[in-house]
Amino acid sequence: MSLSFPPYAFIICIALSLVVSGCARQTPKPSASSLPNVTLPGTEVRTLKSSATGRTYDVYIRLPGEYAQAPRKTYPVLYVLDGQWDFKLLDSIYGGLYYDKFVPEMIIVGITYAGSDPDYEALRAMDYSPTQVSGLPGSGDGPKFLAFLKEELFPHIEANYWADPSERVLMGSSFGGLFALYAMFTEPDLFSGYVAASPAVQYDGRVAFKMEAEYASAHQDLPVRLFLAVGEQEDLARPVEEFMRVIGERGYGGLQMETLVVADEGHSSNKPEAFNRGLRFVFQDK
Repeated sequence: MSLSFPPYAFIICIALSLVVSGCARQTPKPSASSLPNVTLPGTEVRTLKSSATGRTYDVYIRLPGEYAQAPRKTYPVLYVLDGQWDFKLLDSIYGGLYYDKFVPEMIIVGITYAGSDPDYEALRAMDYSPTQVSGLPGSGDGPKFLAFLKEELFPHIEANYWADPSERVLMGSSFGGLFALYAMFTEPDLFSGYVAASPAVQYDGRVAFKMEAEYASAHQDLPVRLFLAVGEQEDLARPVEEFMRVIGERGYGGLQMETLVVADEGHSSNKPEAFNRGLRFVFQDK
C-alpha cells in the first residue's frame, strides 16, 4: 500500500526545518562581562592616602543637580561610612527625599577603601572601632580614622567643592553607627547631625555606654541632632533601645534626638528606612 501526502505538507516540513536551523545559528547572547557597567550620573571618585591611618581610601562624591549652574553657593555635606555598600543606597534615598522637598540639595561623600579586592569587613573593624579588643586584629583605630576625617578629608572636600563646613552630617550603620557615636562624644561640633543605624553598642563590654557616661560626667550640653535606629528583629534591638533610653533621660541641653525601632526588620534590612528617616530628621526645617 502506498502513502500519499498533501502537497502543502512537504512545504511545511521545509519551513520547520529552516526555522530550527535558523534558531541553531542565532548569535549567542552576550555575557555579562562583555556589557558596559551601570554608573551613577553626577558622581566622581577621588583617592586619598591617609597619613593618619596609613590606609588608602576611595571617596565617592555625589554633587547636587544644579551644582555647576550655581557657583559659590555652598551645600551641606553628608558623609556616609561604608560607602562600598551605602553610597548607592543613599543616592536613591536622597533623590526621593529631595524630589518631595523633605531635604535640601547636598553633597554626598561616601568613604570606602581603595584597591582591587579590599577586605571591607576587616578594614572597617579597624577604622570604626574606638577601642582595641583581643581577637579583632587592628581594632581600635577609631581615633586615627577621626583624625583622617578632621585633618585630611574635610580640608580636601572643602577646598575642592562648594561645601558648607557648618553643616556636616555623619551617617553609619553597625560598626559605622558605633563610630558615629564615638565621633559625637569625642568632638560633637565636628558635625551638626549624626545618624547611627544599629550602632554596635555592645562592642568591647558596652563601650558606647561608657563613652556616654564619661561625656555626661563633664558636659551638660550636647548641641547636635542625633537619630538612632535599630531593627526590631535583630540581636542589637534590646541594647540599642536601652542606649536610646539612657541618652534620652540624660537631659542634655541643645540635644535634638529622634529614635526609631524599624518593625519586622533586621540588622541590615532596616537601613533603607533608618537612613530615610534619619536624613529627614537631621535636615528638618532646613
